[in-house]
Amino acid sequence: MALAAKVISSYVRRAGLAAVLGRSGATNIQGEEQQKLDVLANDVMKSVIQKTGRVCVTASEEDDEPVPVSMENHPGKYVLMFDPLDGSSNIDVNASIGTIFSIHTRVSPEGKPGALRDCLQVGRKQVAAGYVIYGSSTILVYSASPGGAHGFTLDPRIGEFLLSHPNIVTPAKGTYYSVNESNYDRWTDGYREVVRVFKSRKNARYIGSLVADFHRNLIAGGIFMYPADKKSPRGKLRLLYEASPLAFIAEAAGGAASDGERAILDIEPAELHQRTPLVIGSKEDVHFVQKTIGKQAGVGVS
Repeated sequence: MALAAKVISSYVRRAGLAAVLGRSGATNIQGEEQQKLDVLANDVMKSVIQKTGRVCVTASEEDDEPVPVSMENHPGKYVLMFDPLDGSSNIDVNASIGTIFSIHTRVSPEGKPGALRDCLQVGRKQVAAGYVIYGSSTILVYSASPGGAHGFTLDPRIGEFLLSHPNIVTPAKGTYYSVNESNYDRWTDGYREVVRVFKSRKNARYIGSLVADFHRNLIAGGIFMYPADKKSPRGKLRLLYEASPLAFIAEAAGGAASDGERAILDIEPAELHQRTPLVIGSKEDVHFVQKTIGKQAGVGVS
């Protein structure tokens, strides 16, 4: 993962000079138009990871189906799922973007290529998860809970990730709230009430890149929300590639993550590209959202 992050970071840093900005002309399985860097990052991840001998299958937001590791590449015991370049709508305007990844232990027989059932595991069974943010510096944050969450910054002078954020602990109550308020009219009354309260208590910060918003709130304290709405009744973010790995990190750092009713890590996935609402960040803020939504819906939430 560190090697893949270095390669992707190098392309991101010189994107404007390497003819990799702009749209690729293709769409992914979600119907989203792919950027050139989306495709490049996806190819880098697969080419680097599939030859390690440690992974039996990979799955990506940009691929229709899981990609089993061939017998020639010696399929291993782990499953890797990833969003190769989160926030790609920000690529052309030079805003922070990132890579998100999730690691499970396979459930299919060892010694053979992996399968879809290896990917469809509940988030609590992750053995590790992480993300890379390509911002003013390139930072890799990962957790192999219960070992906590740790951040490593890429030192361009020596080409190595160095420990810069050991034992990250996110504040129990945050300063910031991050949500796309242009969707306000499509939300339920519960989420509208949440934002009305947050407006009087917190500072609004929204980049529109999940990794960037999550990273700021993880370090400084805050909450990110992407509720379901009338346009996306099942939510918009992907459970396996985005919500679940970030929830794993949030909990390891003392935070929480929910779909508004239940913990993200307790959701049983039914399909590879399953979507979910997401409320993630400081624990007290996430619990406040759950209680407010439950109260508005007439449901008791502890």
